[in-house]
Amino acid sequence: MDNVVRQEAANDFSRARTKEMFSRIMHFVNPDRNKLLSLNDVRAILKPQSESYQGIEAVPIKLIVGSEGRYRDFNKYFLPRSDHLRSRWQSIDEARLTDINLPPIQLYEAGGVYFVRDGNHRVSVAKTMGVEAVDAEVTSLNTAVKIDPRMTIDELKQELLRYEKQVFYEKTNFKSLTGCDKLDFSNPGCYDVIYTHILVHKYYLNLQREEEIEFSKALVSWFDTVYSPIIGIIKEEKLIGLFQNRTESDLYVWMVKHWDLLKKKYGIHYSIKDAVNDYTERYGQKHSFWSLVKSLFRVAAGR
Repeated sequence: MDNVVRQEAANDFSRARTKEMFSRIMHFVNPDRNKLLSLNDVRAILKPQSESYQGIEAVPIKLIVGSEGRYRDFNKYFLPRSDHLRSRWQSIDEARLTDINLPPIQLYEAGGVYFVRDGNHRVSVAKTMGVEAVDAEVTSLNTAVKIDPRMTIDELKQELLRYEKQVFYEKTNFKSLTGCDKLDFSNPGCYDVIYTHILVHKYYLNLQREEEIEFSKALVSWFDTVYSPIIGIIKEEKLIGLFQNRTESDLYVWMVKHWDLLKKKYGIHYSIKDAVNDYTERYGQKHSFWSLVKSLFRVAAGR
């Protein structure tokens, strides 16, 4: 009987590997669709502020979408990606076939989906065998963003950006006050930077007044006298083409930071236009391309 069980488990693993190979072929145009999510990558994007222990739960297998440490060993469907997983995988399958009870796996929950802390092989066997739910010890990470189980890491980042924009626009009444709905960024966290810029602008406006200016008026003043002129320079100089996959608002944030550094170095009268040109010269793709060409020529010349 033991030999029969071992052979059946070996056959199960071989079938799982075959499915993984076909899955890789099916997703060759978009391999990210076949990747298991990394919990560390998700943490870096969502930046959960706290976590709480939830106890033992029956967790639907279809909602387990990632792993803390073994995300390279399995694909999106928890199929094994390498033959070196065979020994551990088969031992778990043999326990299933002989009705041996294993302890609950350990999961993190974030945004309504789950990531394996411990028990990756058990999830792989269960999912491959069509099990619908597993007992798990769950710890929840506090995040307001909901995660669709089908999401790639890039789609998760875009979802967070949509959420941050929605919160910022509702909190500040930004579109009604400015008429602008194109305050967009390529990386999360920038709406907090913009909010800080408005508060700093409000502070300086209040220095010239006896009564404190309303936030809404400070926002409009910042948009008209700070943000829009800098965006105007970016458009006038056609700079967005030098920064691939970035937005005008990205450039605004980077260039204001660069301007602040230059003013500390050269004095407060250093102009924003000079700061924009200096930033572009340093970090634009055109500059980077010619730097690469020069470097190649130096290598070819033996210098």
